[in-house]
Amino acid sequence: MTGPHAEFEVASTGLLATVQDLGRPGHAHLGVPRSGAADLESFALANRLVGNLEDAACVEVTLGGFSARLHGTALVAVAGPTTVVRVDGREVGSHSAIALKNGQTLSVTAPRRGCRNYVSVRGGFAVAAELGSRSTDTLSGLGPAPLAVGDELPVGTLSSTWPAVMLAPPAPCPASPTVTLTVRLGPRADRLVAPDSLTDGAWVVNPASNRIGVRVDRPTDSTEPVVAHRDLPEPASEGVPLGGVQIPSSGQPVMFLADHPVTGGYPVVAVLTPSSLHLAAQLVAGDLVRFDLG
Repeated sequence: MTGPHAEFEVASTGLLATVQDLGRPGHAHLGVPRSGAADLESFALANRLVGNLEDAACVEVTLGGFSARLHGTALVAVAGPTTVVRVDGREVGSHSAIALKNGQTLSVTAPRRGCRNYVSVRGGFAVAAELGSRSTDTLSGLGPAPLAVGDELPVGTLSSTWPAVMLAPPAPCPASPTVTLTVRLGPRADRLVAPDSLTDGAWVVNPASNRIGVRVDRPTDSTEPVVAHRDLPEPASEGVPLGGVQIPSSGQPVMFLADHPVTGGYPVVAVLTPSSLHLAAQLVAGDLVRFDLG
């Protein structure tokens, strides 16, 4: 039910709001990261709730604070962690399709627990594409710039059949404050003094985390050591995968997210499983993390 020539005018962006789709796969040999939505599961759900094609662009909202006013009519949905969604100040709920009228303002608050929410509109956001994608890449600068107040987001035509389901209850908040991420060791685990040191004990998310990667440290009261390297010559730079766990010389792991570089010089000692990648994308500073071998 998106009206012709509908568009959204950004009223506030919060910490960071970007346009994201499935990214730019297949260009790593040119030094171009995949980019795209950091949490592909939440992104896909947002598009399904409004009946979009799987690559329709959404707005990725980081820690809430996003609002936009609609010119025209549109069907929208917000997915990701549990959050409060409002239309003209009235709570309407997340994870459901919402019909918006001309002049109404949609707003998304910070999730109760988690980092990124996805705002979809039936037809997708039709910003200009670059290398076949509408994704904002915060590392390379490809794609549209991060959203700013006053930006206009036209609604596109990437809709499919009418959605069979327009309501999907959000996943409940985990009972434990610690997030367990499953990894598989390799390809450079042999460069560690004790590969098990990655999975021993807890880690805490460092504030210096973003769409490029999530950095973790030992909690201040931890007696567990950081991850030590063996005394070997420095490795040559090599390709790094999405979800790769890199160990810098400090011994504090970095998990690569959507905007990660395509090569790196520190050893990648493990890789997150696909089912854990979306959990890593929702981590915020102060979250406790444990690594578990899958």
